[in-house]
Amino acid sequence: MPENSTSSQKKIGRAVRHTGRGTQVLIYLGKLLRMFVYQNDWKMLPMAALIGGLVGMVIHNRLFINMEGTALGAFALACVAIWNGCFNSIQVICRERDVIKREHRSGLHISSYIIAHMIYQALLCLLQMGITMYICRLTGVRFPQEGLFTSWGIVDFGITMFLITYAADMMALWISALSRTTTAAMTIMPFVLIFQLIFSGGMIKNLPTWTAPVTNITISNSGLKALASQADYNSRPMASAWSTLVRLKDTPVGGTVTLKQIEEFLSDPDNEAMAELRDKDIDESMKLGDLFDLATAAANAGLDEDKSFEVKTTVGQIIELAGEENARKAIEDAGRTAGYEKDYEYSRENVIGYWADLILFALAFAFLAMFFLEFIDKDRR
Repeated sequence: MPENSTSSQKKIGRAVRHTGRGTQVLIYLGKLLRMFVYQNDWKMLPMAALIGGLVGMVIHNRLFINMEGTALGAFALACVAIWNGCFNSIQVICRERDVIKREHRSGLHISSYIIAHMIYQALLCLLQMGITMYICRLTGVRFPQEGLFTSWGIVDFGITMFLITYAADMMALWISALSRTTTAAMTIMPFVLIFQLIFSGGMIKNLPTWTAPVTNITISNSGLKALASQADYNSRPMASAWSTLVRLKDTPVGGTVTLKQIEEFLSDPDNEAMAELRDKDIDESMKLGDLFDLATAAANAGLDEDKSFEVKTTVGQIIELAGEENARKAIEDAGRTAGYEKDYEYSRENVIGYWADLILFALAFAFLAMFFLEFIDKDRR
């Protein structure tokens, strides 16, 4: 540790002996701000810009476009926020454990020390959030013009990103309070990150039922749901169903149908694609639907409506019959219905609930850090 930093800590040790909790908060907040400048804690900001830029380049043409891209983008943004938050504070307590122990014996209130960290880390998370959102915009991420709560969609997303980052930050602060060395803290950190990613519900879909209680207590899960809800996931088309169908266009299909089934298919009033097809003009006096009706009447005159026919075609020919745009719309609408997620419903109530969860996570981890640090005098290291 630099000499001027050690000297500063000795002065702080003398200063906190006879001061109240509020004054101690200000003293330690000043110390943390000086460490931001002189111990290179500011390097977390360019790191946030770099990570945000890399993710922005990957998701800019997917997020807000379709269901799959929106889910992927929300998951990626949640990961960025958790990464930033965890590495903000994972070493801040364990690296000065000896100093904290000495100052605690001199009159340091652990609550003042933790509150100072909470204020400082909130400011750092706010800066990281602003940088991340700005870099995402630069890389082409098109946030909604209007949000659920404000007139700027990017502001609503920024609030969620801040809360995810801050909750992860407080979780790492708790781990730092538990760890006696920086090596121990950095050893635990990868396992915590993997746990958050696996049980987020974004990286692995359809987790076993028994994981539901675990998933519901992860920061990543609440963050992902908040972002996906704000992105209006359920109103996006499902692209994978249509793209799969297009790849199968040369696949032969066939089966046995009756004359009655053909007639019902051609005249089905609920089939929008067929209705549009029937409405196409053959010439000025006849539409394609009229021709279908004439053909059906002629067939009925000499054939049994239960007579079966063998039909052989391809997926591509069926798409052409219905019209590519009509077929695509029908498939995407069906995919949207099938992919509906209640947890991603676009509503204020939904998002407020997830924000409340993230705030509770942050406060709970800060309390745990404060609680375990109260026993620092029993540390025999």
